[in-house]
Amino acid sequence: MEHGDRHITVIDEDGNEELCEILFTFESEKFGKSYVLYYPVSAAEDEDGEIEIMAACFTPGEEMGELLPIETEEEWDMVEEMLEAYMADEEE
Repeated sequence: MEHGDRHITVIDEDGNEELCEILFTFESEKFGKSYVLYYPVSAAEDEDGEIEIMAACFTPGEEMGELLPIETEEEWDMVEEMLEAYMADEEE
């Protein structure tokens, strides 16, 4: 994972690089991890005008940090709550 200003380059399972825009990052003391929510710059909106947003955890402070999968249901619930709060703030 490479950081630009608000962009990261994500490499998928097939080794393809994809430029993604960072929506936001946050830390969870409960899980002791940092999380990033992002979406591909090339992503097209679906018929509802929404873009699929992806999430992963990472180790902060690493320039070429690796995105790690979010593994537990509990973590996914927390990430979804953070996203909903972020979206609510953006709409105001």
